[in-house]
Amino acid sequence: MLTYVIIVLAIAAVGGLVLASKIFSGQLAPWPLSIVHALLGATGLIMLIMVVLEGSGSGSLTAALALLVIAALGGFYLASLHAKNSVAPKNVVIIHAGVAVAGFLTLLSVLL
Repeated sequence: MLTYVIIVLAIAAVGGLVLASKIFSGQLAPWPLSIVHALLGATGLIMLIMVVLEGSGSGSLTAALALLVIAALGGFYLASLHAKNSVAPKNVVIIHAGVAVAGFLTLLSVLL
């Protein structure tokens, strides 16, 4: 199941790169892509929670989950700005992406 979690989160990350490119060009990100990005991220988190609750995880798996939950909280903040039709601050986007990448790489290290 961990492989599927990584695949889902990798697809979400590709969408996140497109969203970030819009933000860095000063444009509002497209809503449909934002929603798909959020749904894929949430799906990956739920799947990861299931893996952790099965008890087959290590400390690194729990750390990856914690980092991804923090990234998700940042994503909620970015979505709240998006709902107000305001372009997100670039530094918040960088922090959100950085924490998500750290969580993803931690998760990937568990698999490899």
